[in-house]
Amino acid sequence: MEQLLHYVWKHKIFPLKELKTTTGLPVEIIDTGLANTDAGPDFFNAKIKINGTLWVGNVEIHTHASDWYKHGHDRDKAYDSVILHIAEEVDANVCRADGEPIPQMQLSCPDSVCNNFNELQRADRYPVCRDIIKSLPKLTIHSWMSALQTERFRQKAEQVEKRLERCDGNWEDAFFVTLARNFGFGLNGDAFEMWAEMLSLRAVDKYRDNLFQIEAFFFGQAGLLEEEIDDAYYHRLQKEFTYLQHVFDLRVTDASRWRFLRLRPGNFPHVRIAQLAFLYYQERGLLSRVMEAESVKQVKAILRSRVSEYWETHYHFYHISPCRAKSLSDSSLNLIIINTVVTFLYAYGRFKGDERLCERATDFLEELKAENNYIIRMWSEAGLKIDNAADSQALIQLKKEYCDLKKCLHCRIGYEYLKKGHA
Repeated sequence: MEQLLHYVWKHKIFPLKELKTTTGLPVEIIDTGLANTDAGPDFFNAKIKINGTLWVGNVEIHTHASDWYKHGHDRDKAYDSVILHIAEEVDANVCRADGEPIPQMQLSCPDSVCNNFNELQRADRYPVCRDIIKSLPKLTIHSWMSALQTERFRQKAEQVEKRLERCDGNWEDAFFVTLARNFGFGLNGDAFEMWAEMLSLRAVDKYRDNLFQIEAFFFGQAGLLEEEIDDAYYHRLQKEFTYLQHVFDLRVTDASRWRFLRLRPGNFPHVRIAQLAFLYYQERGLLSRVMEAESVKQVKAILRSRVSEYWETHYHFYHISPCRAKSLSDSSLNLIIINTVVTFLYAYGRFKGDERLCERATDFLEELKAENNYIIRMWSEAGLKIDNAADSQALIQLKKEYCDLKKCLHCRIGYEYLKKGHA
């Protein structure tokens, strides 16, 4: 497998024997070079001594030497800078575009590395590499967790940037859309994001001092005022939305997108929309206020939304329930801060070139408790110490972007597993 051969070369996991070219010249690897993920040779700026002479240039790797010709490298001047061609099976000599031969070396993947790689790829348990977790140096774990956390920050920031484009560059709107998505708490996330992007927020802003009219906008555009229900408050909202829809030519979400199955009543879309409506009514310049908050406690005070009087006794429109304030729980607020506030602190800080905001994003994560889900529990059972939300976010990134995609060759824990048993 060529990908595995790349890995062996990059990390110098060579068989313990003297390296030579196919013509018998001694080879000394000083620097394997920088891996290239774009077009061109596989490794840039390698430093290699061949028969005592130092060469600086690029390295190309193939499973079969003849792949050099199959891929057309002999006709591509971009490969003229290759100073060493590596192949697991040498079935041809290779030349540059001008016909000059290129030094070539046969390199096999050690059996122990191949066996370990196959174990990682074929095992159906998670995490596959759990057996070596406890033996890893703390520094290895810490540096990898920090890298994963940064990677997750960047990935989420890119999602924010895409929302920002759809919101015509309006950061407040992009923040509300992201907040709404995370009010869906997974199951209804897509539906909430679609609804929030459809909302006519500039029209809503004209009625921002009136919670009832905000609810009419929110529930109406969510498609939740389309039925005939025997409820006085529902009829008032329905009538108000009919008027607003006529004035502003409002679109309506398909109500079938909302999911209720296996949801606790407190997480019903009706309740979450009511909470968002109250928050929108209560907080002006929501993004600015959150960006200025210097502690998790301050952020929670801003986001701890209530509901209007009607929703204190309802989970949906047609059934009265015992009176409850229905504010966000502390655990729900933690998730909102992790997935919305922290994300925006980092994304906005990166956009403005303000390192203080990026650092605050990390500080907030380290202040918050680790998430409690099956991913985190499995890593904890494998022996990893998980202290806070920064750790849990790193491990979620590890699961989704490496373990699930079987990208063990790009994982530092996978690297340690591959070396297992290799002398």
